[in-house]
Amino acid sequence: MCWTKKSTQAMEPKSPNKSRTPKSSSSFPAAEPYSTTFSANGNNSSYNFSSKSSTSSIGSLKSLKSSLPENPIIYDMSEIRSATSNFLARRLSSSSTSSSWRCSLRGKDTVVFQRKSRLPISLADLQHRLAQISKSNYTSIIKLLGASLSGGYVYLVYEFVAGATLADCLRNPKNPDYTVLPTWLSRMQVATDLAHGLDYIHHSFGLNSTFVHNHIKSSSIIVSDQEHVVLSAKICHFGTAELCGESHARSTKVEGTRGYMAPEFQLSGTVTQKCDVYAFGVVLLELISGEEPLKYMMDDNGKDGMYRRVSAIETAREAIRIGSGGVRRWVDRRLKDSFPMDVAEKMVMLALECVAEDPDRRPDMGRVAGLVSKLFLESQSWAEQMGVPVDMSITFGPR
Repeated sequence: MCWTKKSTQAMEPKSPNKSRTPKSSSSFPAAEPYSTTFSANGNNSSYNFSSKSSTSSIGSLKSLKSSLPENPIIYDMSEIRSATSNFLARRLSSSSTSSSWRCSLRGKDTVVFQRKSRLPISLADLQHRLAQISKSNYTSIIKLLGASLSGGYVYLVYEFVAGATLADCLRNPKNPDYTVLPTWLSRMQVATDLAHGLDYIHHSFGLNSTFVHNHIKSSSIIVSDQEHVVLSAKICHFGTAELCGESHARSTKVEGTRGYMAPEFQLSGTVTQKCDVYAFGVVLLELISGEEPLKYMMDDNGKDGMYRRVSAIETAREAIRIGSGGVRRWVDRRLKDSFPMDVAEKMVMLALECVAEDPDRRPDMGRVAGLVSKLFLESQSWAEQMGVPVDMSITFGPR
């Protein structure tokens, strides 16, 4: 997916439905366009076009082709082994559940993820599921190009998109006072992108769709500055739950990331769309506060060696209980009190609604996306009235 670039440019966040015209070439490598092959079987009729209309037609055709998704690829394992030097190349990431390598496959800059399959899957079944997932085509979701099977593992091939994870953008251990997202609008833009991306995953195949993501967390979200126009957020790992059997299997061994797992998932091991909503609520709290979802801090009571558990959910609930003053103190201090207080309160309350203990009390992502978009527009109006600057140079590196 994506990894840290040394520099980028933060510009005015986009409206959810507002088109943008690129102002200059991006400092990030341009993503590979979607492509497909067109063929025509015609008779001997001839057509005469003027140079201008012909150029226009070619441009329209290129635009149409770039908007269409590619057919998914079933890669031969020999291709992946060759591209990763038999998996001896430097890994981009490694955990108890997956490893990844950046490499070039069929002329494209890609990232290969190796994951254990939770359920047996045949090549024909893999191809069928890939065909479904490949129908998705959304700007806030990193494209799954194809996959392969070998020895109980599924190898997922995604496009590479340069940028930094949301976790790295919010928390820089080398310089805690610096953030790549220093304005309220930049954070609202990220929230809007994520909300609509997750809503698309849940409902792209109809209102009765059961598609889940199951890996929503700040380290699985990439922030990039495509075309220097605006910071945008993209969701990684779409398709993993479906292709690796996570959305179909029920396991007594719960695998997930601390702080993002819904209570019912920890009890049953069954993933649902409401589990995604819970994780999204946690990410919203991260965006607003800048804090980790769960951490341990030295106990203030002065007991040597004693630590206390600090949860972003619990501190947000306490801030709402106190009122406006509590929320203002809870919001990330690096925003320097430059945000609309009423919108911030509504965002915190929406996030807490998403992390409700009872999954039936959590909202549907369609409703969440609509509310986040509405609050984004209110934030834009606030910025215009206050004359808040949104054009500034930023860097992913420490200062």
